[in-house]
Amino acid sequence: MSLQRLLDDQISRLNDLSGLLEDEQALLVAGDIDGRRLNELAADKAGLQQALEDTETLRARVQRQLGYPEGVEGARRAAEDAGCHEGWHAMLDKARHIARLNERNGRLLELRMRHNQQMLDYIHRLADPDVYAADGRTGLQPRRLDARA
Repeated sequence: MSLQRLLDDQISRLNDLSGLLEDEQALLVAGDIDGRRLNELAADKAGLQQALEDTETLRARVQRQLGYPEGVEGARRAAEDAGCHEGWHAMLDKARHIARLNERNGRLLELRMRHNQQMLDYIHRLADPDVYAADGRTGLQPRRLDARA
């Protein structure tokens, strides 16, 4: 398989992954999250990531067989010599874009999880107000006494 074909396959899969990450972001910012769809997206992302890893393994093997050193510098030189330098840079740009999308979605997910935990803690305090906190007060007791009253 030619290096250009491998790069085209990687770019195509990265485009698909980008679409999944954008769908995931839309779900994470929605008021009511569709958990089933979020799980489907996670499975689809895992499948694409495995396909990308397989393609990258094949690309690295071809690179070695052609006598180029391992690593990014060898990949760059192989792409230049094969006349697919533009495809190599397009793939790298797309991979950086994917990393930004993934990082943003991770932050959104973390924010959602923190919010959910706060809501659960609040509901727990309402349901069982006599549970004492570490400072010896119950969850519903005011923290300060207003001496002005």
